[in-house]
Amino acid sequence: MGLKERLVDPNSPDRRPRRAAYALPTLFTAGNIFLGYIGVLQSFRGAMAAASGVGSPADHFSLAAKAIGAAALLDGVDGAIARMTNTTSEFGREMDSLADVISFGLAPAVLAFAWGVQFVDSGMNPQIREHLFRAGYFIAFLFLLCGAARLARFNIQKNPVPKNPGRPDRKYFVGMPIPAAAAMVSAVVFATGSEPLTWWPYTVAWLALLALAGFLMVSTWRYYSFKGLHLTKARSPLLIVVLGALIYLIWNWAQPVFLIMALTYVGSGIVTRLGGIIRRRFRHTPPPHHPTTPEHQIG
Repeated sequence: MGLKERLVDPNSPDRRPRRAAYALPTLFTAGNIFLGYIGVLQSFRGAMAAASGVGSPADHFSLAAKAIGAAALLDGVDGAIARMTNTTSEFGREMDSLADVISFGLAPAVLAFAWGVQFVDSGMNPQIREHLFRAGYFIAFLFLLCGAARLARFNIQKNPVPKNPGRPDRKYFVGMPIPAAAAMVSAVVFATGSEPLTWWPYTVAWLALLALAGFLMVSTWRYYSFKGLHLTKARSPLLIVVLGALIYLIWNWAQPVFLIMALTYVGSGIVTRLGGIIRRRFRHTPPPHHPTTPEHQIG
């Protein structure tokens, strides 16, 4: 007997899941919110430790980055559980969106400013430092705003089509999903040892990367969706080998591996878009139009 059959209410004429089954994905969403909350608190504690010189700010920033990364993992788990148990609901969708604003919008925006801007070299020109601070405030807010706009568009559009449609048998996101943007922030902080940035060129580069992430979220560029992967189905031995190798690499070299994974996914949409532009320039006939599979909100 499968999981869906075990959760079916025997007294329901239309074989609906038991009421308690709907709480299962919501519990993971609540864990997502909790991890976002921890990320915000630890960012504040890291900033206070760096300002006072008491304690290790890197420990707090590292914990904030890990909490945001774990929230991204839970975000995928709650959707997968909702699909497996057939317990998707309007309440779950709204709860998931609100959790994403906190865990992948507010928490990484606070971490990005506290770690990457707050402690830039105090010996530089005060006016330039003030302008850099203002730019940091604005770009961190822009990241949060773009993430919220991305979620709002995700919720209301029924059949979004990217500017560069892909294969009709694959699922794609229109614009980079907000968990990927948050994972990029946490991966960079984690990979650098979580020590706050103090050299202003690093801060400028960090703000440019943050602004790029905001743009990619509200863009209509194509990003691959992993919702088509079902671990309950039979897979080729090659996939098992790849997953095993990935687990081994993460276990031994978590910092560079997570950074490479996050930046690879962020850059995949850019490479795909540029590749499409180049192909169209060298193609004399218009490309055929394929219907794309829309992205689905899973609560």
